[in-house]
Amino acid sequence: MSMSTGVAACVRASGTSGSRFLGPGQPKVLCTTAAGTVVDGKLETVKAVRKRGVDGRVRGFEEIPHTGRNGWINLLKFWRENRFQQLHLHMERTFNALGPIYREKVGTLSSVNILLPADISEMFKSEGLHPRRMTLEPWATHREIRNHRKGVFLKNGEEWRSDRLQLNKEVMMSAAVRRFLPLLDDVAKDFCRLLEDRVEREGRGAEEAKRSLTIDPSPDLFRFALEASCHVLYGERIGLFSSSPSLESQKFIWAVERMLTTTPPLLYLPPRLLLRVGAPLWTEHATAWDHIFSHAEARIQRAYQRLSSSQGSGTVAAGGLYGGVLGQLIEKGKLSLDLIKANITELMAGGVDTTAVPLQFGLFELGRNPEVQDRVRQQVKRSWAQAGGDPQKALQGAPLLKGTIKEILRLYPVGITVQRYPVHDIVLQNYHIPAGTMVQACLYPMGRSSQVFEEPLNFDPGRWSVSREEGQRGEVMGFRSLAFGFGARQCVGRRIAENEMQLLLMHILLRFHLSVPSSEDLQTTATLILQPKTPPRITFSKL
Repeated sequence: MSMSTGVAACVRASGTSGSRFLGPGQPKVLCTTAAGTVVDGKLETVKAVRKRGVDGRVRGFEEIPHTGRNGWINLLKFWRENRFQQLHLHMERTFNALGPIYREKVGTLSSVNILLPADISEMFKSEGLHPRRMTLEPWATHREIRNHRKGVFLKNGEEWRSDRLQLNKEVMMSAAVRRFLPLLDDVAKDFCRLLEDRVEREGRGAEEAKRSLTIDPSPDLFRFALEASCHVLYGERIGLFSSSPSLESQKFIWAVERMLTTTPPLLYLPPRLLLRVGAPLWTEHATAWDHIFSHAEARIQRAYQRLSSSQGSGTVAAGGLYGGVLGQLIEKGKLSLDLIKANITELMAGGVDTTAVPLQFGLFELGRNPEVQDRVRQQVKRSWAQAGGDPQKALQGAPLLKGTIKEILRLYPVGITVQRYPVHDIVLQNYHIPAGTMVQACLYPMGRSSQVFEEPLNFDPGRWSVSREEGQRGEVMGFRSLAFGFGARQCVGRRIAENEMQLLLMHILLRFHLSVPSSEDLQTTATLILQPKTPPRITFSKL
């Protein structure tokens, strides 16, 4: 499997190998290289030939450029060359070498990878009533061997749809967002108050009001994300902002990190086989999930007992406050308690790193782009002053905050791909894709592609403004921002995550100026999510 741009694959129009020399009456010969395609001795771009096809025909699936036909040899190369941790960069290099579509088989996993919004649009048009994405077999196997129910993340078909419609009412709908926004806002304010205290105690500067502190904020951001998630899901604070956070919560954060790190290699191997042979990688993965379930079970039991003792008050806790997503689901009674536990656990496991890590990237990019930071801050200040303490109004009046989150996730998508299995045959880049093939939209390469974005490496939240979006050409512009997926199967925790990140950045910008000791690009690594190899250090200066 050579990724070298110097390797050329020569094929006849008929699809069979042939001579490079053309004589009278011979069929056309195509020689595909990274630079383009030779047709009758003339160089054409890969894109042009694919769009036109050969002799007007749609090209076969087997003709899609690929990285090697033997999945087990490819898997060995992934292990040897450490591609699991650099999968996003491997994809970017492969698109540069092979063009906007390629096939890849690694171990038991096969996919067609795509880059351009027009192709991604076709992928989503063919997702059907019950969209499928790649099943994370290690997660599914853990549920089966431990006799845990599966949540919507691991379900498909009508069972998935039925459960998802119930969850949407409590985590996706506007009424649900209005209920949980004040809870997220409280946690964000508390985080900033503690950060202010720390800057005053430990910061440098002669005047207390202008002190600054340079730290790695990642441990604090992980605690913030867990505290915020628990407040929304269980309707209670768990005290992670105290001087000595509980060992239970620290174990939970560790378990989520280990689960995410051990998942990618397990995707390419049969989990049941690893279980039978007692593979250390599988043992570590299963142990991490056991910790996650144990933590979630304890929280759910406490919340359930609290709700039961309120003598039918349902989600109305003491003082008439919203009692969390768990309370809402129990009160509605549309899902069994086992299914509620399964979905709450999945939301907990998926709601810590996936918000804490983008916030690291966000603070870094705002810190090394002071003009952008000042522009966002001015809008936030105006909106906050006009909102009268209402977090929803404050966010609505500061669209650059939402643009900031979209821009962070464009450059540093949490998940580097979005997958679907088309329910009918489709054509992408003039190649035939059979129904049931796993197709992956590769978000990291797309976000940094000059074919998709102007000046793609610039951090520019304003590129997502309504006026600039309307000025862009093409009907598929909406398929450029897919960090949370799309359609019925988009991330079920999307509204929680988006608002959690926006609110924290809003309160930080109201209180601090951000800068960075080094503006060098961050080196990134891929576990199940994209994250910095080394967390960035951020300087917080009191305004």
